[in-house]
Amino acid sequence: MEVGFIGLGHMGVPMVRNLVAAGMRVHVYDLSKPAMEQASEFGCVATNSVPELASRVDVVVTMLPKPAIVRAVMCGAEGILAHSKKGSLVIDCSTSDPQTAVELEGLAKASGQHLIDAPVSGGVPGAKAGTLTFMVGGSEFGFAAAQPVLSAMGRNIVHCGPAGSGQAAKLCNNLLLGVSTVAVSESMCLGERLGLSPDVLAKIINTSSGRCWVSEIYNPYPGVVKDSPASNDFLGGFACDLMIKDLTLALDAAHQAGQALPMTATSKQFFQLVSQQGDGQKDISAVVKLFKK
Repeated sequence: MEVGFIGLGHMGVPMVRNLVAAGMRVHVYDLSKPAMEQASEFGCVATNSVPELASRVDVVVTMLPKPAIVRAVMCGAEGILAHSKKGSLVIDCSTSDPQTAVELEGLAKASGQHLIDAPVSGGVPGAKAGTLTFMVGGSEFGFAAAQPVLSAMGRNIVHCGPAGSGQAAKLCNNLLLGVSTVAVSESMCLGERLGLSPDVLAKIINTSSGRCWVSEIYNPYPGVVKDSPASNDFLGGFACDLMIKDLTLALDAAHQAGQALPMTATSKQFFQLVSQQGDGQKDISAVVKLFKK
């Protein structure tokens, strides 16, 4: 299978590695030359532009940071939809918003292509292990056609409903990740102030009612999870600025739906403080530094 992949960030690089490992011929494009070189080292085919990539393949996967960038890469004279083959499949794994997903599916359909929104959960560890969860919105045909590609990168592939449903599920998931990261940071720092060993407290939480994915797999307290960003000066992982973007999208969607999100709004402020202190590109676990101070 000829697959194109646009967006070689912290998540994209291990995702394309898994596609190559599954026996697919993967064409890649990214503005970052080092990322392109890294992908080429394990067998990807580098391309020089979006049109070149889109015209070569049967399936295009995008993993991009913002809705505006997704629109720019998808639409226009130099976009994917203008250069993809008729009947080809576009899988947008970016975290965007439901309305953008609905609009892009309509544009793809008008151009003779199929498009699904398929944002992911599982973070960099899941991308490396090939155990990501894909939340898919779109047609039954698109969902079925995407199975070989998505199953090479993930373990849980869920059809959430029509176009935009995948993005809706992702926003709900990510707001919980953001709130949980702030809450676990508070808990760990209080424990330290009260004289508890962070390792001991984490073990207690993870065998008790406070257990969650953040406390167990992605604990924000440095040193508790040895291979986490928190134990590597908060490098890699999921940038605070991207979490701010996702929480903003969730709050915007909630406003349109008439749903109150007080914990989401409060958590967003903490990540904004981290960003204002110069750590916006550091992992979300860097929020623990506010409480340690």
